[in-house]
Amino acid sequence: MPRTVHEDGQGGFAGLLTQAARRTGVAGYPGDGQQRWPAVHARDAAALFRLALESAPGGTAWHAVADEGDRVIDIATVVGRRLGLPVESVPDDTFGPFGPIFAMDQPSSSVHTRQALGWEPTHPSLLEDLEALQP
Repeated sequence: MPRTVHEDGQGGFAGLLTQAARRTGVAGYPGDGQQRWPAVHARDAAALFRLALESAPGGTAWHAVADEGDRVIDIATVVGRRLGLPVESVPDDTFGPFGPIFAMDQPSSSVHTRQALGWEPTHPSLLEDLEALQP
Protein backbone atom coordinates (compact mmCIF):
# COMPACT_ATOMS: atom_id res chain seq x y z
CA MET A 1 0.00 0.00 0.00
CA PRO A 2 1.24 3.49 -0.73
CA ARG A 3 1.44 5.89 2.16
CA THR A 4 -1.66 7.73 0.97
CA VAL A 5 -4.82 5.68 0.69
CA HIS A 6 -7.50 8.30 0.22
CA GLU A 7 -11.24 8.85 -0.12
CA ASP A 8 -13.25 12.07 0.04
CA GLY A 9 -10.08 14.15 0.34
CA GLN A 10 -8.89 12.33 3.44
CA GLY A 11 -6.41 9.64 4.37
CA GLY A 12 -2.74 8.79 4.55
CA PHE A 13 0.07 11.28 4.28
CA ALA A 14 -2.10 13.72 2.34
CA GLY A 15 -4.59 13.65 5.22
CA LEU A 16 -1.79 14.40 7.69
CA LEU A 17 -0.61 17.26 5.46
CA THR A 18 -4.18 18.62 5.48
CA GLN A 19 -4.40 18.32 9.28
CA ALA A 20 -1.09 20.20 9.63
CA ALA A 21 -2.41 22.92 7.29
CA ARG A 22 -5.53 23.38 9.41
CA ARG A 23 -3.44 23.44 12.59
CA THR A 24 -0.79 25.90 11.37
CA GLY A 25 -2.74 28.04 8.88
CA VAL A 26 -0.30 27.19 6.07
CA ALA A 27 -0.57 24.47 3.43
CA GLY A 28 3.05 23.51 3.86
CA TYR A 29 5.35 21.13 2.11
CA PRO A 30 8.84 19.98 3.08
CA GLY A 31 11.90 21.14 1.16
CA ASP A 32 11.30 22.27 -2.41
CA GLY A 33 8.14 20.14 -2.75
CA GLN A 34 9.49 18.16 -5.70
CA GLN A 35 9.44 14.85 -3.82
CA ARG A 36 6.75 12.46 -5.06
CA TRP A 37 4.26 10.38 -3.10
CA PRO A 38 2.38 7.41 -4.55
CA ALA A 39 -1.32 7.15 -3.76
CA VAL A 40 -4.43 5.03 -4.31
CA HIS A 41 -8.13 5.55 -3.75
CA ALA A 42 -9.43 3.31 -0.96
CA ARG A 43 -12.00 1.65 -3.26
CA ASP A 44 -9.35 0.85 -5.88
CA ALA A 45 -7.18 -0.67 -3.15
CA ALA A 46 -10.14 -2.78 -2.02
CA ALA A 47 -10.68 -4.01 -5.58
CA LEU A 48 -7.02 -5.03 -5.77
CA PHE A 49 -7.23 -6.89 -2.46
CA ARG A 50 -10.17 -8.86 -3.84
CA LEU A 51 -8.34 -9.65 -7.10
CA ALA A 52 -5.26 -10.77 -5.19
CA LEU A 53 -7.29 -12.98 -2.84
CA GLU A 54 -9.22 -14.56 -5.70
CA SER A 55 -6.51 -15.05 -8.29
CA ALA A 56 -2.96 -14.33 -7.13
CA PRO A 57 -0.62 -17.16 -6.18
CA GLY A 58 0.00 -17.49 -2.44
CA GLY A 59 3.00 -15.66 -1.05
CA THR A 60 3.10 -13.00 -3.77
CA ALA A 61 3.25 -9.24 -3.23
CA TRP A 62 1.47 -6.54 -5.22
CA HIS A 63 1.65 -2.76 -5.42
CA ALA A 64 -1.67 -0.96 -4.93
CA VAL A 65 -0.50 2.24 -6.60
CA ALA A 66 -2.80 4.29 -8.83
CA ASP A 67 -0.82 7.57 -8.78
CA GLU A 68 2.85 6.70 -9.15
CA GLY A 69 4.08 9.94 -7.66
CA ASP A 70 2.24 13.21 -7.12
CA ARG A 71 4.59 16.04 -6.26
CA VAL A 72 4.12 17.22 -2.68
CA ILE A 73 3.99 20.84 -3.83
CA ASP A 74 1.03 19.95 -6.07
CA ILE A 75 -0.74 18.23 -3.16
CA ALA A 76 -0.12 21.27 -0.92
CA THR A 77 -1.34 23.61 -3.66
CA VAL A 78 -4.71 21.86 -3.89
CA VAL A 79 -4.98 21.73 -0.09
CA GLY A 80 -4.16 25.44 0.17
CA ARG A 81 -6.64 26.42 -2.51
CA ARG A 82 -9.44 24.31 -1.03
CA LEU A 83 -8.82 25.54 2.53
CA GLY A 84 -8.06 29.14 1.57
CA LEU A 85 -4.55 29.00 3.02
CA PRO A 86 -1.15 30.16 1.74
CA VAL A 87 1.13 27.48 0.28
CA GLU A 88 4.79 27.50 1.25
CA SER A 89 7.78 25.42 2.23
CA VAL A 90 7.86 24.66 5.96
CA PRO A 91 10.39 22.96 8.25
CA ASP A 92 10.19 19.16 8.28
CA ASP A 93 9.36 19.20 11.99
CA THR A 94 6.01 20.86 11.14
CA PHE A 95 4.88 17.30 10.41
CA GLY A 96 6.16 15.87 13.69
CA PRO A 97 7.76 12.44 13.53
CA PHE A 98 6.60 12.04 9.92
CA GLY A 99 8.68 15.02 8.74
CA PRO A 100 11.72 13.04 7.54
CA ILE A 101 9.45 10.57 5.71
CA PHE A 102 7.44 13.41 4.13
CA ALA A 103 10.69 14.88 2.81
CA MET A 104 11.61 11.67 0.94
CA ASP A 105 11.00 11.09 -2.77
CA GLN A 106 8.94 7.88 -2.85
CA PRO A 107 7.66 7.11 -6.36
CA SER A 108 6.30 3.62 -6.93
CA SER A 109 4.90 1.64 -9.84
CA SER A 110 2.09 -0.87 -10.20
CA VAL A 111 2.86 -1.87 -13.79
CA HIS A 112 3.48 -5.50 -12.84
CA THR A 113 0.34 -5.61 -10.67
CA ARG A 114 -1.78 -4.19 -13.49
CA GLN A 115 -0.37 -6.57 -16.07
CA ALA A 116 -0.44 -9.71 -13.94
CA LEU A 117 -3.82 -9.21 -12.26
CA GLY A 118 -5.60 -6.96 -14.75
CA TRP A 119 -6.16 -4.33 -12.06
CA GLU A 120 -7.13 -0.90 -13.32
CA PRO A 121 -7.90 1.90 -10.86
CA THR A 122 -11.15 3.69 -11.73
CA HIS A 123 -11.70 6.11 -8.85
CA PRO A 124 -10.42 9.70 -8.57
CA SER A 125 -6.71 10.37 -8.31
CA LEU A 126 -5.37 11.93 -5.13
CA LEU A 127 -5.31 15.44 -6.60
CA GLU A 128 -8.87 15.03 -7.91
CA ASP A 129 -10.04 13.60 -4.59
CA LEU A 130 -8.50 16.48 -2.61
CA GLU A 131 -10.91 18.75 -4.47
CA ALA A 132 -13.55 17.41 -2.01
CA LEU A 133 -11.84 19.15 0.93
CA GLN A 134 -14.05 21.65 2.73
CA PRO A 135 -12.67 24.68 4.57
